[in-house]
Amino acid sequence: MDNYGFVRVAAASPAVRVADCDFNAEEIIRIIADAESKEISAIVFPELSITAYTCGDLFCQSLLLDEAEKALTRIVDATRGMSVIAIVGMPLEVCNKLYNVAVVVSNGRICGIVPKTFLPNYSEFYEMRWFSSSDELKEKNALVCGQTAPIGIDLIFKAGDFSFAIDVCEDLWTPIPPSSITALKGAEVIFNLSASNETTGKHSYRKSLVSQQSARCISGYVYAASGNGESTTDIVFSGASLIAENGAILAEGERFSFDSKLTIAEIDVECLRNDRIKNKSFSSVQYKNIHEQEARYIPVYQYLKKEPLTKKMGKGKESDEKEFKLNYRFIPPMPFVPANDSMLDERCNEIFSIQIGGLAKRMLHTTLQTAVIGVSGGLDSTLALLVLIKTFDKLNIPRKNIYGITMPGFGTTGRTYNNAIKLMKSLGVTMKEISIKEAVIQHFKDIDHDIDVHDITYENSQARERTQILMDYANKVNGMVIGTGDLSELALGWCTYNGDHMSMYAVNTGIPKTLVRTLVSWIANTQMDEASKIVLDDVVDTPVSPELLPADKDGNIAQKTEDVVGPYVLHDFFLYYVLRFGFSPAKIYFLAQYAFENTYSGEEILKWMRMFFRRFFSQQFKRSCMPDGPKVGSVNLSPRGDWRMPSDASVALWMKELDALG
Repeated sequence: MDNYGFVRVAAASPAVRVADCDFNAEEIIRIIADAESKEISAIVFPELSITAYTCGDLFCQSLLLDEAEKALTRIVDATRGMSVIAIVGMPLEVCNKLYNVAVVVSNGRICGIVPKTFLPNYSEFYEMRWFSSSDELKEKNALVCGQTAPIGIDLIFKAGDFSFAIDVCEDLWTPIPPSSITALKGAEVIFNLSASNETTGKHSYRKSLVSQQSARCISGYVYAASGNGESTTDIVFSGASLIAENGAILAEGERFSFDSKLTIAEIDVECLRNDRIKNKSFSSVQYKNIHEQEARYIPVYQYLKKEPLTKKMGKGKESDEKEFKLNYRFIPPMPFVPANDSMLDERCNEIFSIQIGGLAKRMLHTTLQTAVIGVSGGLDSTLALLVLIKTFDKLNIPRKNIYGITMPGFGTTGRTYNNAIKLMKSLGVTMKEISIKEAVIQHFKDIDHDIDVHDITYENSQARERTQILMDYANKVNGMVIGTGDLSELALGWCTYNGDHMSMYAVNTGIPKTLVRTLVSWIANTQMDEASKIVLDDVVDTPVSPELLPADKDGNIAQKTEDVVGPYVLHDFFLYYVLRFGFSPAKIYFLAQYAFENTYSGEEILKWMRMFFRRFFSQQFKRSCMPDGPKVGSVNLSPRGDWRMPSDASVALWMKELDALG
C-alpha cells in the first residue's frame, strides 16, 4: 500500500425529497464528485437514498421502481473516470420480489448488490409490508441498468487498498450481524446504509453499537443514516453519521442539519490487519464448528425457599399469594423524565431538536413562510411556541411571521392571559387577541343551549371556536396551524374532538405532560433571555387547566384538569408501562406502589388506574385521526405506526383485573 495503510472513507448525509428520484440522484452525484475531489476511496449513502426511506406504500408503485433504476443509471454513468467507490441504497425488484439493497458502484460499473437481511416489523418501521429478506433470494446475479451484477449477502468487495462488506441498517442491531461473518471472511471495513430515526437516548445506543461492532470485528465501520428531507409524518431522522475503527469513534457527523453533509475519516487498515494476526480468537474455524452443531439445552434445578414472600397491596388489603418484594430495584415515578441529572441536558436538547427538525421539514415541504398558533399561557402551547420560534430561527424565517393568537373566553384568568401576552412580546412574534365570547354566545343561541349550563357542550363549543379561528386565520395569512396537544392528553382523550384535537402539524404529540414541564423549565434555563425566563417559570408553576369554566370569585383557575382526570404523574407512569412493555394492570399497580410509596395510597393509585384504562380505551377514536407529529421516544400513539388499536375495543378484561386488585 502506498498510503501507509490508511484508507480515506466517508459517510454521506444528503438532502432528499421523498419519491423524487431525479432530485436525489443529482444530489448523490454532486456529493460523489465532492468526495472524488477530496480523494476519498469509498463513500456510503443512507438506506434507500435514491428514493428516500419514507416512501411507504409508494414502494409498490412500478413508476417509482422504474425511476429509481433510471436514477441509478445516471449515478453509475457519472462515476466513469472516478476513483471513488460509491455505495447507494434503492428498492430493487428481482424475480417478482422487492428487496431493499445496497448497490456498489465504481468507474461506471455496478460491482455488486447486497440485499438487506433483517427487516424491522415494529412501530414506526414496517418494512415487511414491502420488502423481502435476503433469505428469500435464490438468484446469484441480477440484471440492473443493462448490467449483470452479482447479488447476495455473501459478497466481499476487494478494492485496491482494502476489502469491504455491507450491512444494511437493522442488520447491525441483531445478535449476529452479517458483518460478523463477512469480517471473519476477510472484510476489513464495513459500510452500513441506515435509516435509523431519532428517539430519546437512541443516538448514544447507536454510537455504542457501531463502536462495539468495529471492536468485535477488528474492522472499520462506516455508518450513514437518513436525514434531511425524509418524511416527518410521525418520526424524525437526524442524518447520524459515524466512522469507527476497532472500537474507537474516529468521526461523528453533525445531526439535524438541513444541508448535505460529509463525514470523513482515515481508517488504518494496516493496523487492523496487524491486530487480526495477533488476535488468535479472530478465526472462522471455531465459528464454523459451532454453526454445524445443534444447541443443547441444559436444565438447572434451582433450590427455592418455601417461606412466604411479601406482596404489596392497597391499604387494608391482604393476599395469600406469594410474590417477591422489591428490595434492590428503584422504580422511577417519572419514567419519561431522565432520572439522572447529568443526562437531563443531553436528553432535553435531543428531544427539542427532534421537535424542531420535524416541524422544519414540514415547513420546507409545504414551502410556507408563516405559522399560526393558539397561545393560552399554559404549558403545552408554551412548548409548541418555543419549538416554533427555534424552527423559524433555524430556517432563517423572521419571527414576525409567527402569528400567536390568544383567545380569551369564559374561563380565561388574568394569570394565563398576562403570561401569554408577555411571552409573545418577549419572543418577538406577531401577537393577535381575538375574544371568543360573543361568537360562542351566538353559537349557544343557534343551538339553543343555556349559557348557564356548564356541561360538555359549554366547554367543547369554546374549544371548537378557537380551532376555527386558528384554521381560518391560517388560510388568511397562508400559514400552517401548529398543534399544541401532548401525548398524555391523547392517551386520556382529554381534548375536544375536531377542536384542540386538530391541527396541521402537532409538535407535542410525542411529549407526555411530565416531560412537557421538564422541557419548558430546561429551555427557560438554557436558551432564553431573562424576561422570557421569568414568564416561563410562572407558566411551569401554573396549574394545568383548559380554562373552559368560569374562574372562581377571586379570579383564579376553577377548573383544574388533575382534579378531574387525576394526576398526570400517575397517568404518564401507567401509559409508559402499558405501551412500552404491555404490562398487565396488576403488574403496573405493583410497580406504582413502589414508585409512589410516599405520595399516593394503593386506593388512590387504583382509582386513577381505572380512570386511565376507561378513557384510554373509549377515546381511541380521537387518536385514529390525530394529525402528524414527531415521535421522540419509544412510546408514541400515532395510528400510522406505533399504536394500531380498534376504536371499539373492549376494556372489560383490564377492568376485571383492576376490580380483582381492589
